[in-house]
Amino acid sequence: MVFSSLTFLFGFLPVTLTGYYLLPKKAKMTFLLLISLVFYAWGEPLYVFLMIGSILVNWLIGLGMDKSVRHKKALLVLSVGLNLALLFVFKYTGLFWNTAKGLFPAPISEKTVSIRLPIGISFFTFQIMSYVIDLYRGKAKVQRNPIKFGAYVTMFPQLIAGPIVRYVDIEAQLDRPDLSIDSIADGVRQFLVGLGKKVLLANTMGVLWAQLSAAPQNNGVLGAWAGIFAYSFQIYFDFSGYSDMACGLGRMLGFRFGKNFDYPYIADSVTDFWRRWHISLSTWFREYVYIPLGGNRKGLPRQILNLLIVWALTGLWHGASWNFVVWGMYYGVLLTMEKLFLAKLLQKLPKTVRCLLTFVIASVGWGIFYFTEFSALGVYFGSLVGIGNPGLINAESGAWCLGFLPTLTLAAVAATPLGARIAKKLERFRWFRPVQLIACIVLFALCIASLASQSYNPFIYFRF
Repeated sequence: MVFSSLTFLFGFLPVTLTGYYLLPKKAKMTFLLLISLVFYAWGEPLYVFLMIGSILVNWLIGLGMDKSVRHKKALLVLSVGLNLALLFVFKYTGLFWNTAKGLFPAPISEKTVSIRLPIGISFFTFQIMSYVIDLYRGKAKVQRNPIKFGAYVTMFPQLIAGPIVRYVDIEAQLDRPDLSIDSIADGVRQFLVGLGKKVLLANTMGVLWAQLSAAPQNNGVLGAWAGIFAYSFQIYFDFSGYSDMACGLGRMLGFRFGKNFDYPYIADSVTDFWRRWHISLSTWFREYVYIPLGGNRKGLPRQILNLLIVWALTGLWHGASWNFVVWGMYYGVLLTMEKLFLAKLLQKLPKTVRCLLTFVIASVGWGIFYFTEFSALGVYFGSLVGIGNPGLINAESGAWCLGFLPTLTLAAVAATPLGARIAKKLERFRWFRPVQLIACIVLFALCIASLASQSYNPFIYFRF
């Protein structure tokens, strides 16, 4: 397991920032690489060597691509093939072996295959591939310094759960990180906001979801919907909270990562939702899969096929279970329907109705995302429409929902840009800065108090 929250906040992070700030410019990237490897090795003492090997191999391939135009394409294919093979072996071997065993029981061994997944392999593998592909396309310059390339891949703020940072976006920053006071202060504020999202909102919503998903047949229809909405808020504040923390830590180290979330629950269509959710992943698949397949340049039938391929792969990227593929295809079909006819029909509805409908669609999607067993998924989805779950709500689930109603309300408001807009308007007042500082201190204190009383709650996307 990775560092506990309190160990990270009061041990690893102060030591890291102190060393990073005190060291001369030439030593900063070496220190960042070493401390990031320590961070990863704390949770993956053996797989850290796998990651180091992947970094060295792809760095050498990059040098070869720069030196030999003749062999450039072959080296690209080699790099992509090795990275995908690495991902397949550690992430998908068990899925396909066990599926084959179920389909062809006679010739396949009875033994079930299970390989422990290295933390963050989907993220750092995609980052490495973005570098090599952009190098082949001429969009990136070769990185001749293995320390800087290693620091890019292993940078601890976003190493294990993103966002996926493309090399071209921070290429110049590896040479000249911005360590101004304003940059560091902005980073601290963003980190604290992310910490609050995770500890105060996501973990609390997780408690309600755990209660209501345990026995969905006893919740009643309203209780079942309250549960799926609670999980929708949990996964949003969990993942966007991590992204905020990663971006904030990046700012503290002098790096500016791209925005990964843009209030997806105010989206008024599925297309709009995926412009706002996990932006770095959507961008990656658009740049390196959808466009190379032809995008929308080869006619509508090919565009639809490309969409379905991309979303099947997007689902599979999230986990080695068939429910993730179903989840990806769920969005692939919805996005296709919007392109064909649904978008025009939705535009006739008031925007508030479109936003609420999109939130419900996304929440149903999160149900598919959560349940790896299709039988459990069927039971819960049945409870949403009253199958095996009579009545609107029972006394116990009603009491749980009522008790969590203030947090549900707060989560719904926090999922909108209302707070950011108010803060923006108040910035012009002289008293805003000290009040903001006090608010940050209070938020940090609340998070620490909550962490001290909670058991270990890892981020949901750690498993990807």
